[in-house]
Amino acid sequence: MPSRRDLAHWGSAILVFAVSLLAGRYAAEGMTLVQATGAATAVLGSITVAVAVRVWRPEEA
Repeated sequence: MPSRRDLAHWGSAILVFAVSLLAGRYAAEGMTLVQATGAATAVLGSITVAVAVRVWRPEEA
C-alpha cells in the first residue's frame, strides 16, 4: 500500500502533466492573449503545488 506521501508526489506529478497537456492542446488550436496568460498561470500553479509537496516536510510530533 503506497504511503500518503507517495500518493501526494504522484498526484502532483499527474496534475502538472494533465494541466500542461490541456493548456498545450488548447494553445495549438489558438488562444487569445488573455487565455494564454490564464493557461500559463495554471501551469505555473500546478508546478507550485508539485514543488510544495516535495519541499514541505511532515510536522514532527
